[in-house]
Amino acid sequence: MKQQQQFTMNIILWLLASMIVCNGLPLNANVSGRPAVVNIGAIFSFKTVIGKAAKIAIETAIEDVNSNPDILPGTKLILQMKDSNYSGFMAVVEALLFMERDTVAIIGPQSSVTAHVISHIANVLRVPLLSFSSTDPTLSPIQFPFFVRTAQNDLYQMSAIAEIIDHYEWREVIAIYEDDDHGRNGIAALGDKLAERRCRISYKARLSPEPTRDEITDVLVKVALRESRILVVHVPGSWGLKVFSVAQYLGMLGTGYVWIATNWLSTVLETNSPLSQDAMDDIQGVVTLRMYTPDSQLKRRFVSRWSNLTRGKPIGLNTYSLYAYDTVWLLAHAINEFFNQGGNISFLNNSRASELSEGNLHLDALSVFQGGNLLLDNILNVNMKGVTGDFRFTSDRNLIHPAFEIINVIGTGYRRVGYWSNHSGLSTALPETLWEKPPSRSSTSQMLHGVVWPGQTTQKPRGWVFPNSGRHLKIGVPHRVSYREFVSVRGPDVITGYCIDVFTAALNLLPYAVPYKLIPFGDGRTNPSGTELVRLITAGVFDAAIGDIAIITNRTKMADFTQPYIESGLAVVAPVWRKNSNAFAFLRPFTGRMWAVTAIFFLLVGTVVWILEHRMNDEFRGPPRRQVVTILWFSFSTWFFAHRENTVSVLGRIILIIWLFVVLIINSSYTASLTSILTVQQLSSPIKGIETLVSSKDPIGYQQGSFARNYLIDDLKIDASRLVALNSPEECAKALKDGPHKGGVAAMVDDRAYIELFLSTRCEFSIVGQEFTKNGWGFAFPRDSPLAVDMSTAILKLSENGDLQRIHDKWLLRRACSYQGAKMEVDRLQLRSFWGLFLICGLACLIALFLYFLKMVRQFSRHYAEESDLSGQSSRSARIQTFLSFVDEKEEEVKSRSKRRQMERASNRTDDGSNSTSYSSTSYSIRRNSEFASNKSLGATANTGEV
Repeated sequence: MKQQQQFTMNIILWLLASMIVCNGLPLNANVSGRPAVVNIGAIFSFKTVIGKAAKIAIETAIEDVNSNPDILPGTKLILQMKDSNYSGFMAVVEALLFMERDTVAIIGPQSSVTAHVISHIANVLRVPLLSFSSTDPTLSPIQFPFFVRTAQNDLYQMSAIAEIIDHYEWREVIAIYEDDDHGRNGIAALGDKLAERRCRISYKARLSPEPTRDEITDVLVKVALRESRILVVHVPGSWGLKVFSVAQYLGMLGTGYVWIATNWLSTVLETNSPLSQDAMDDIQGVVTLRMYTPDSQLKRRFVSRWSNLTRGKPIGLNTYSLYAYDTVWLLAHAINEFFNQGGNISFLNNSRASELSEGNLHLDALSVFQGGNLLLDNILNVNMKGVTGDFRFTSDRNLIHPAFEIINVIGTGYRRVGYWSNHSGLSTALPETLWEKPPSRSSTSQMLHGVVWPGQTTQKPRGWVFPNSGRHLKIGVPHRVSYREFVSVRGPDVITGYCIDVFTAALNLLPYAVPYKLIPFGDGRTNPSGTELVRLITAGVFDAAIGDIAIITNRTKMADFTQPYIESGLAVVAPVWRKNSNAFAFLRPFTGRMWAVTAIFFLLVGTVVWILEHRMNDEFRGPPRRQVVTILWFSFSTWFFAHRENTVSVLGRIILIIWLFVVLIINSSYTASLTSILTVQQLSSPIKGIETLVSSKDPIGYQQGSFARNYLIDDLKIDASRLVALNSPEECAKALKDGPHKGGVAAMVDDRAYIELFLSTRCEFSIVGQEFTKNGWGFAFPRDSPLAVDMSTAILKLSENGDLQRIHDKWLLRRACSYQGAKMEVDRLQLRSFWGLFLICGLACLIALFLYFLKMVRQFSRHYAEESDLSGQSSRSARIQTFLSFVDEKEEEVKSRSKRRQMERASNRTDDGSNSTSYSSTSYSIRRNSEFASNKSLGATANTGEV
């Protein structure tokens, strides 16, 4: 029947297209001024949930418009409503009949399926279609320019559902929908919106347009066998409750299920309220959406009128009724503006009327509305206040401020748990309060009130269960050749090991049963590739993979991993030998550079202290040879704090305190390092870590099947020809013993977990350097698999209760080597560890010398400026020689000479100027020569005594 109707409509469309293309150009009679009446039509099903309330709203709107003198003055709207009676064919026929009656616009159709067909006719005849209920997002204004949607687009409703699913961190949903254009296109939009949030529709359950109870039962049984428990129902309100009735019968409205219905359910609840108790029991805990209309005085006034308009009729007011009411006002405003712009209602007749006049369809009576384009433009440019709020269109011809209420069915009614708006997403605040603020989609701003889910629980459902389809999970397990403590395939159905025990222990903690079958992967002769095993999950060969699978970047791009159950990383293993002590072991704590810098600072500090003490401390004076010996003795005796010279200057004492602190630190470090060298077993190896291997040309071993090969080649840029695959611990040990000169390898790079097991009985090898990668082992599952999340939680519980450690000790705890406490050669003390101390000491010396130099310059200027003038020695070289002689003098002599000079000046003031000057000069010269002779005599005496 449906195919026959579709065939008939296609014939009609073909005839219409032929008629319009070949029509003539005669016009109807022109009408001057505003006409007395304007014909408009309406097509919808009067007895549907939407239709019976919309009929009342449209009739009321026509009365309000015709009784309002401010709009369409002198003109009345004549409305003709036709009942399509659930039939798309009848809707098309009624639309054609309207076209015969000079109708300027049609309100409807109700169904999106019918709108697709009639929109083709409207495009040809230029008659605007204004639908308050055809919400199919594929009714594009590009394809159907004369179709105007006067309600919210389903694209926004599907965005709201996708954000709700993402908000609760669910990843897979099942869509139950009517298999027609409206249902398919709506679910396609939902799939696109879910994909934007890394969610998806895992199963699509299709229902025929008028399904029987048995058909619904068959479909829901298949749904119950699926993994996901998030069900989105996108069906008509005429039979949507039947889906929940069957679901209740099948036990699918209990704990663990999540049912989300599109706005058809809220429309049923509003229109047919109150529902029977059985119907309410069937939808307990269901979440549904309702198009949001802001509160306003116009809306409150219309709501209060509704009870009078429906007196004696049990019809509730729904949002579609509000949009239907505003649609009439929208059309009235557009027609009024159409007349204001000089528009005329005129139609174009057909030139081929005689060819199309046969039969009873009277297709020759169809005509083109010449003012259709102008009226359409006015419709799209209307800006009015309606009962649904601000009513105007965006550039893409959708209503502004799309928003939905999120409703939770509880008890005998429902309650609002939040809102969704295209501006700010999910919120508990009214959308209109957010429209004036900047949009915010942060995770903290997305919130909803608590929901009572099916089963009368407020705890968020997990959203999935293991499918009860009787199928076992195919889990790939690497068929290892070496290190079978981790995974050991002992037979087709006997697989044991550390990794297997961890997996089964985690499964036992899950709140549901997981039937599975372990399938070995590999030929049993070489270790298989873990990356290839993970890739087979994406290919559908395995449902999961367990074993010694390292979590690395390229594998995480193919599958989801659980929480690591063992920490690991790549490390270097090399042969080591004991390093015996020797006669010069005492030099090993410091590097050569450290010894050199320390010796230089000993001499530097000794020299600085000598300079600071020379003029005032007799212990730092004397002949040059004695002073050099004093500097050397003082410098190196501070190492043992055995210096006997006292410091008397303030700067000298400061420098000595700082230096003794530095010596204390160096001495303590040297003692600790030497003690470690002489008492702790030392191991030595020419390989110091991965850096040594990268810079050398020696062959490097790795375990067959390990990701280490790709890492060494791709990340460390080591030539592949240097890498040697090793398949067993025995083969690894032999290659390391032989070394690169006998066909072996210089070192081996492997995972830390394997290395610890390898070294537990082979003490001639050791880990050198540090681990140069950090990763762990985990179980691999398909992308977005909920089982990966639950297994991660179970592994964390195993770690917290100690079971993970007990499993580790059972399989991996081995007797350590006899000298397990031995360690690799301790790093020698480097200069970089002490450069701060040396810097402080050096700066202190420089500052002290600078202050000392300033002091000397000041004293020299004060005591010898006059002397230079009297003697006439003004040359630079003479002045420098005098300054050096001054610096070498003892400070007490300088001070005593200064006092005598002051006394002579005082006594000479009473004598004659010329005589006193001559006498003073002569007297000073005699005294100066006498003092020089006296000092020379003392020096000779000292030297004689020293000898």
